[in-house]
Amino acid sequence: MKQKIFRFLADLRFAIFILLLISFCSIIGTVIQQDQSIETYKLNYPLTNQLFGFFSWDLILKFGFDHIYRTWWFFSLILVFGISLITCTYLQQIPSLKMARRCQFFRTSKPFNRLKISTILTRFNFNKIIFRLKNNQYSLFQQKSIIYCYKGLIGRIAPIIVHLSMILILVGTLIGSLCGFKAQEIIPKTETFHIQNVFNNGQLAVLPPISSRINDFWITYTKQKTVGQFYSDISILDSIGNEINRKTSFVNTPLIHEGVYYYQTDWNLIGLRFQDFNNKIIEYPLVNFLNTKNKIWLTWVSNDLNVTKGIIAIIDNLEGYCSIYNDKGIFLGNLELNEKITNEQEVTLVEILSSTGLQIKNDPGIPIIYTGFFFLMLSTLISYITYSQIWLIKENQKIFVGGNTTRAMFEFELEFFRFIK
Repeated sequence: MKQKIFRFLADLRFAIFILLLISFCSIIGTVIQQDQSIETYKLNYPLTNQLFGFFSWDLILKFGFDHIYRTWWFFSLILVFGISLITCTYLQQIPSLKMARRCQFFRTSKPFNRLKISTILTRFNFNKIIFRLKNNQYSLFQQKSIIYCYKGLIGRIAPIIVHLSMILILVGTLIGSLCGFKAQEIIPKTETFHIQNVFNNGQLAVLPPISSRINDFWITYTKQKTVGQFYSDISILDSIGNEINRKTSFVNTPLIHEGVYYYQTDWNLIGLRFQDFNNKIIEYPLVNFLNTKNKIWLTWVSNDLNVTKGIIAIIDNLEGYCSIYNDKGIFLGNLELNEKITNEQEVTLVEILSSTGLQIKNDPGIPIIYTGFFFLMLSTLISYITYSQIWLIKENQKIFVGGNTTRAMFEFELEFFRFIK
């Protein structure tokens, strides 16, 4: 019974079936947004308009389709697939490799008819054939007038390395799902923060007890006045506030500290600071009033003598200026940093307050996954090494010669006829 179970698990058809199930679940996880709020699923997948005719928000939440890659049944599929690969390696691939290393002599001339290529030589020097095989890097085994030789045995290791790489990728995926986390933070410039806003974490994830500081944030623009790049100058602090790491992070170039990645993802404007004629600093909060891709903020800069009177400041960039309108919406001009404007009282724009959006991510399984992909690429290269076998039998005045190869049949035929020419 145990042998039947292991043989069933090692069967290629069973492994392909489990792999198809994992792929199907991954497709569902791609179509359905992951780790969103319940309100998001109620809005996007209502009971009256179900996805694919049966996916509604209650079914999604019931079976965990909102966090597929962290459900127990998805872990079970990965575990079963891993067991299938391991059993296949031990029951099929390793014995096949051992068999390839053994001497497989042909005692009679009958098996030559089943080979991919064979011939009979009547006038040829037997020792000269052996010499040519030796020069072609074949490993020879001889028993009197019977010879068996092969080369490219390393090509037979490729399937084992493929299984090893897939197992490493699966293990890395499980570790990342169980121990990793993702957080999103919006931090004003010069502020210190801790990782708090976690929106995706594994059951065994532990947040690192470190604090960070945003030293500076700025944006570069293209000649067409579109955003070119976001930059955040980030410092990692120890428990007493000393800087232990510092780097300028921008899109696709994160700060990495002890396996935690700080990605630049978003930005925001939070306020304008003005200085009045008494050198008093007044801060006005900015409000994003358009729900579009083009970010635009505005604020009301009031007169200290009369709050109902003032000007409207509108800003949509970090180039160091804002647009000024009166209370009737008439454009008054652009106000740059350190420039004064008179609103019954004289005020000076001294600072534009900004904040940066960071995605903070930790995935301890990434090094294992990368190692798995390295072995997968290595196995692809090794698989191009052909495993070739050649048999010779000398009977009376005839020499029976034949061979097989795993790939590159045309090149093997050229090589075969070259050494018997």
